[in-house]
Amino acid sequence: MNDVFDVNTVDAIIDKYDARESAIISILQEVQEQYRYLPKDVFAHISARLKISRARIYSIATFYENFSLEPKGKYVIKICDGTACHVRKSIPILERFQRDLSLSSGVQTTEDLMFTVETVSCLGACGLAPVVTVNEKVYAAVTPDSASELLEKIKEEDTDDA
Repeated sequence: MNDVFDVNTVDAIIDKYDARESAIISILQEVQEQYRYLPKDVFAHISARLKISRARIYSIATFYENFSLEPKGKYVIKICDGTACHVRKSIPILERFQRDLSLSSGVQTTEDLMFTVETVSCLGACGLAPVVTVNEKVYAAVTPDSASELLEKIKEEDTDDA
């Protein structure tokens, strides 16, 4: 048993795709869904099972922006900083999230792995700017104050679910 990932869980994902090399992206997506990132130790296991090099798997995992080699929070907050959102003041929203979550410069994920805060180039909802997503749920016309309220709501709901 590996302490970073569960071999049986990863094998079940690989088996679901009949260990086909052509399914590597789907396999990586499901592994990431399971762990909220791609544990580095998983590359050797997937490499052996699919009979492809670790370097190839790593190059795929680093090429696509949606893959992460670092643990992400339970709640991934994406702040759009495309032109429409930027003009409508998305940076103060980012700064408020960082302040409220005590994230220092360059740190995107809280120590408790509860929240990850990222900026993205475009979320494709320019008419709703500034836009934020939390685990793919879209929030429109966000302000710094509504960002703080959103965090409090998420924390309350997460405590209720516990």
